[in-house]
Amino acid sequence: MSKIILLIGAFDVKGEEYDFVKRQIEKQGCSVLTMNIGVLGDTDLFVTDISNALVAKAGGTNITKLQKDKDRGKAMETMAKGAAVLTRQYFGDGKFHGVLGMGGSGGTSVISSAMRALPIGIPKVLVSTVAAGDTTIITGVKDITMIPSIVDVAGINPISEKVYKEAVGAICGMTRMDYSLSGKSKPVVCASMFGNTTDCVNMCRESLVEKGYEVLVFHATGTGGRTMEGLVDDGYVDAVLDITPTEWADEICGGVFSAGSDRLAAPGRAG
Repeated sequence: MSKIILLIGAFDVKGEEYDFVKRQIEKQGCSVLTMNIGVLGDTDLFVTDISNALVAKAGGTNITKLQKDKDRGKAMETMAKGAAVLTRQYFGDGKFHGVLGMGGSGGTSVISSAMRALPIGIPKVLVSTVAAGDTTIITGVKDITMIPSIVDVAGINPISEKVYKEAVGAICGMTRMDYSLSGKSKPVVCASMFGNTTDCVNMCRESLVEKGYEVLVFHATGTGGRTMEGLVDDGYVDAVLDITPTEWADEICGGVFSAGSDRLAAPGRAG
């Protein structure tokens, strides 16, 4: 059975680029499911499976209103929300095995929102003009592989063709990988740690490992806390040993290691 790649993009303005990538994916023996996040229209170069109207509806409005209002910020916010909802839904229904998208700053924002809606371990490749510097706002705590576009995502030229093919090779290879665990599955416990709690966490970790648990330790640096909470939300974690909730002190007092106001909430949501 061939792997299915969800191709997300603004087909109204980047139809040529996505048509090229779609054909390259198919040459690799994979199938393609297409989602249009472009507000202005569609492309006639290939069939769109998930229309911009469906994306806008999932985002809480209709595409005609977005077109008439001509509010770029509102349109991006709506399409990002709708793309995330539909991506999560289609993945839950087993409709695809990996995601590929390409775009500038606006497209990257919408596409990455959809990618962040997926669990860790689902292949995600994003070709972007802003794949440099601090990309936390794009990747969040998810395993999004970002590839710098080098040139703008505008047309097919000797540079962009190489980059697009690189992205195709990456996503097709990722979806064909066997992700089954090599060892026996163990209950997973997450623990938070910082310098002054290291000894305590290490002692707890040793005790839990002896009892047959897998222990994942996260430094309370903001990113560590967010990542731990993300894994809990994705259902990878059975219990949390939150010995170091100091990221909340940073959140309240304006420190540099805040994990945001949602810190400590994921275990509660998980029950």
